[in-house]
Amino acid sequence: MERVLGIGGYFLRATDPAALSAWYRDCLGLEADENGLWRQQPGPTVFAAFEADTDYFGSRAQATMLNFRVRDLDAMRAQLRAKGADVAQETQEMDGVGRFGWVTDPEGNRIELWQPA
Repeated sequence: MERVLGIGGYFLRATDPAALSAWYRDCLGLEADENGLWRQQPGPTVFAAFEADTDYFGSRAQATMLNFRVRDLDAMRAQLRAKGADVAQETQEMDGVGRFGWVTDPEGNRIELWQPA
């Protein structure tokens, strides 16, 4: 049986794609080329389905949530706040998995930040 090798991309609708791309670059340090190609560091990726009525993604209108691995969750949250980003106050810790925090991008998409254990 053929199997997928990994996530090949994540695509977002945006009212201003250039501005949203700049936000991801300037606030999260996501350096992508003119085609959107981003060379990420190797590491774990979680693929999980949630109940349809979950509030975990923020708005129920949001059907998916992007999760980024980060080295230092506290430093990333402070960096985002300094840039005026909408950073959730709460964090969560899961034994053996790591720490989580959230930020909402300028288009209203809730993003999860994960510092693996």
